Amino acid sequence: MTATAFTILLGGPLTMTDRLAAQLAGTRVIAADGGMRHAGAIGRTPELWVGDFDSTPDALIAAWPNVPREPYPPAKNETDGEIAVAAARMRGARRLILAGALGGERSDHAFQHLLHGLHLAETGLDVLLTSGEEEAVPLLPGITEVHLPKGCLFSVLGLDALTDLSIAGARYALDRFAVPFGSSRTLSNVAEGPVQLTLGTGRAMLLARPLDMTGA
Repeated sequence: MTATAFTILLGGPLTMTDRLAAQLAGTRVIAADGGMRHAGAIGRTPELWVGDFDSTPDALIAAWPNVPREPYPPAKNETDGEIAVAAARMRGARRLILAGALGGERSDHAFQHLLHGLHLAETGLDVLLTSGEEEAVPLLPGITEVHLPKGCLFSVLGLDALTDLSIAGARYALDRFAVPFGSSRTLSNVAEGPVQLTLGTGRAMLLARPLDMTGA
């Protein structure tokens, strides 16, 4: 990793794994509000802590007194995560790992993270969303290669109708397949190693479970 790779700590669940540790290695870290609770688990001190701090207990603030904080009012137009991403981009971010972006009690937040991640990818950023147990990678027209463990489950969720979708390196390969919007045709595939996806038109998310070998 380089100085342009950032990890954004978000408020969803985060399970520390060897794979996640390798992904986070060398990244700079910014925490969004209650996402700061993950700093201890990943063994990193963020360079910045932003948000309205409505989901941050006093004990967490007391535990990290030396991390610079940028407070924002609760009545704002962006989520704390979006503010943290903006701060990373101001610092030159080209790769973003949104840690704690998936799962949790707030499905609206998790879904918004997916949409925001896709938008960030459209602006040219390299984006990974993760909970440690699940990962999401935006898919845009062109070729995307995702390094997944052999035997792990993954799905491609179309956020548009997809055309010319090809999937190589998977148990159920596709060649220039058309996927109607809302179709379940690309759920529950199995990686045979690195998976290469080629997309003609449309937008999608690859959702993977790198620790789940039930399809092996």
